[in-house]
Amino acid sequence: MSSLELRVRLPRQDFLLDVDLRLPASGITAIFGPSGSGKTTLLRAVAGLERTDEARVVVGGEAWEDTQRGLRLATHRRPLGYVFQEASLFDHLDVGGNLRFARKRAAAEAQPLEPLLDLLGIAGLLRRRPHELSGGERQRVAIARALATQPGLLLLDEPLAAVDLARRREILPWLERLRDELRIPMLYVTHSGDEVARLADHLVLLDAGRVRASGPLAETLARTDLPAIPGEEAGALLHGTIAQRDARWQLAEVRFDGGALWIADPGLAPGHAARVRVLARDVSIALTPPDQSSIQNVLPCTVRAVAAGAHPSQALVQLACGPTLLLARITARAVHDLGLAEGRAVWAQVKSAALVA
Repeated sequence: MSSLELRVRLPRQDFLLDVDLRLPASGITAIFGPSGSGKTTLLRAVAGLERTDEARVVVGGEAWEDTQRGLRLATHRRPLGYVFQEASLFDHLDVGGNLRFARKRAAAEAQPLEPLLDLLGIAGLLRRRPHELSGGERQRVAIARALATQPGLLLLDEPLAAVDLARRREILPWLERLRDELRIPMLYVTHSGDEVARLADHLVLLDAGRVRASGPLAETLARTDLPAIPGEEAGALLHGTIAQRDARWQLAEVRFDGGALWIADPGLAPGHAARVRVLARDVSIALTPPDQSSIQNVLPCTVRAVAAGAHPSQALVQLACGPTLLLARITARAVHDLGLAEGRAVWAQVKSAALVA
């Protein structure tokens, strides 16, 4: 399977952006990190909007830039779509005009716009001008305009940062549809852990221009060797399906590789895919199955790793529940008293878990 190759070395006034990545050729790769870590600079370099000291950008086997070979395609020759924080639509054109303008840039023979309109739910907006749209509608049109060029890569630079919470909740389901139905790679810059958990398939953690981690989302979130990101809680992400619903108690069971958890019923039908976030602070550990406990989500697991927590009194324990990983934040004294070490069989008690939505 082809991949997306990014090698970028670019000096900035306050840091050096120096990354070397091989990313999936489909789905959403979230570029995540604190402000000033180089996320937007990386996207601009991929788009050819930044001059680099050294770069190799290969998308779908096609080289867009390779400084060793003296190759550098101009931005307008790179088959990409770019979505900014602000929609930046042409005010003098209606929605249909904005999309037709973009389609003229399509490298291949232009495809009908109707499937794209349906995918993003904007078929009824074609005759409206940008000032007649809500913030969420404008951003969906901006995404459609970027996709109308039939790009080989879609770049999204914090597309939800400029909209309020209500509009963010409006747009997220459409972004999920793009992830699930399009077969092009997407690089998604964000500083929101919630957006990462809900949308991403792959995660790149940037800090001061360097890659601290890169890998499949669930595996990367469950690592114990990465520094805590300010404002973000350590935790694991579980991919599963709704197995059954309990109408009496308003609960739903989510089954995943390695077990099952009961969560508040989100109203999804059995068989529906579900992403469940379990924070490390909500997981405790027992050596024997607990009896007569209010905690009803209890999973047999094996200790994979024990690491120091953010405070000397704390520890972070990585647990393998079958192939699925969980994290538990407990005291260092509890680690000592329970004799927790790699390979120890334990029971994870999950006090709270929530559907990512």
